[in-house]
Amino acid sequence: MELMIEDLMEKLVELGGSDMHIQADAPIYFRVSGKLGPIDERELSPQETQRLIFSMLNNTQRKHLEQHWELDCSYGVKGLARFRVNVYKERGAYAACLRALTSKIPTFEKLGLPNVIRDMASRPRGLILVTGPTGSGKTTTLAAILDSINRTRSEHILTVEDPIEYVFENQKSLFHQRQKGEDTKSFADALRAALREDPDIILVGELRDLETIALAVSAAETGHLVLGTLHTSSAASTVDRMVDVFPAGQQAQIRAQLSNSLIAVFCQTLAKKADPKPSEFGRALAQELMIVTPAIANLVREGKTPQIYSAIQTGMRLGMQTMEQALSNLVNSNTISFEEAVSKSSRPDELQRLVSAGATTGKRVAARR
Repeated sequence: MELMIEDLMEKLVELGGSDMHIQADAPIYFRVSGKLGPIDERELSPQETQRLIFSMLNNTQRKHLEQHWELDCSYGVKGLARFRVNVYKERGAYAACLRALTSKIPTFEKLGLPNVIRDMASRPRGLILVTGPTGSGKTTTLAAILDSINRTRSEHILTVEDPIEYVFENQKSLFHQRQKGEDTKSFADALRAALREDPDIILVGELRDLETIALAVSAAETGHLVLGTLHTSSAASTVDRMVDVFPAGQQAQIRAQLSNSLIAVFCQTLAKKADPKPSEFGRALAQELMIVTPAIANLVREGKTPQIYSAIQTGMRLGMQTMEQALSNLVNSNTISFEEAVSKSSRPDELQRLVSAGATTGKRVAARR
């Protein structure tokens, strides 16, 4: 029986999977709850993989793939989901990775996002960054933020994405979604034009280069709320990454601009749950939350980013938390294992201290009862 790409997509969604891998001379692999494995033993021929992959592409996309050997695009199945698709060549044949995105945008409550994120997104201007490794749910968090705004505020929201992943319907807000490669040549071109398109809120899919970062910061300074992503593992490394793309002679200026425009950095990761229920998503969200206070703004301006971690530790009353605090809470609630937490932490000694302190506190509370 001939395999159909939409049947495979439906199976992936039914299993609650996040990714599908298609490769010649190998079975199809699904990633479910963070674990990667083949769906059966049948290996696909190069002709079968090309047929499956090309069935998702229009003529323009096929031509681009044949010329450049790589392609980013999206594919939607009505009533099921949208998929982010990356096609490439390996060992002379076409291969693809598909990321499943639910057609229904998840709410703050479903994702378990803290109220401080909603509070920061209510600001009229400034820069909010959602960071983390690939596959950590950054796009989903941003979608939940925009959906919350869409249901409660009258704003003009302009997004620049590569590719468009969640499609928004106008509710209280007006959306314009532009896709790199189809609606604009580059993030920088779209950002430059955005300032003449009367936006209140701008979403930049990824801050990849000097020009895009400079334009995003300028837009935040000139009265827009700008949301963006970076592939960084902590709030401090996010600031350093943004500064380091600039030549040495411009770094003092960008630090000063960031100290004035940056509102918050939410760095996140997904950790495998220790014992998920069948109806649950198999991974738990852990977030480092940095709110830019005058003290943190001063650290950014003066280039003292190593001290940001300590500032987050002492900012809990404002809603801040370090990644280690988030992970230790998940361990002490038996949501994830200690070993899983360690694999997601860059400060295992601090994590161990917090887990031990939390366990001791829990025993004291239990004893009082």
